[in-house]
Amino acid sequence: MKVLIAFAILTFLILNRQKIMEDIQFFRREPKKWLYDKWKEWGEPLVIAIILAVAIRTFLIGPYKIPTGSMEPTLMVGDRIFVDKLTYRFHPPKRGEIVVFKYPLDPKKDFVKRLIAFGGEEVEIRDGSIYVNGAKLEEPNGIRNVYYYNRNDWQYGKEGEKFTIPPKSFFVLGDNSGHSSDSRNWGFVPEKDMIGRAVVIWWPPKRVGWAH
Repeated sequence: MKVLIAFAILTFLILNRQKIMEDIQFFRREPKKWLYDKWKEWGEPLVIAIILAVAIRTFLIGPYKIPTGSMEPTLMVGDRIFVDKLTYRFHPPKRGEIVVFKYPLDPKKDFVKRLIAFGGEEVEIRDGSIYVNGAKLEEPNGIRNVYYYNRNDWQYGKEGEKFTIPPKSFFVLGDNSGHSSDSRNWGFVPEKDMIGRAVVIWWPPKRVGWAH
């Protein structure tokens, strides 16, 4: 590997030797002008590119790697997704969307689950289905096609239990309900901790597609 890198550098120097010599002579004659020209040619575009990359990652789209199997088979361990951070600045999340948020028990960690219910709604998990305000959720498919388990040893979602989501909060669950630590266990996601929605799986290649 080192030999290949050295060979590549040597090839570059040979092919560009004339320009390199001219640059050296230019630098010796007018060092300040040489530095200004190099800044305009390389430095300024690089700084702009870095600022744009940081802005895009912070406010528009962010990459996220799936660390656990809590969302299988929708999202598999190792899947890499893009998260849309912009949409929720203009309208609230929709039921059934796969959302990324700050983990309520440790805000330094980001979690990904499916949004099930909103503040003020009454929820019950019964016979594998979700009931909101007494009505069984039939849409969207991402919720209807999952069997949700009651967990009598966790805070919410006990068999026969109905509970109300606090204002400005969300109730989220993993698609792999039997192996997901979610709102049944650690509670609700405050509205302020919502980061964005999962949009697309971009890696690995065989898994490329929409995240829904």
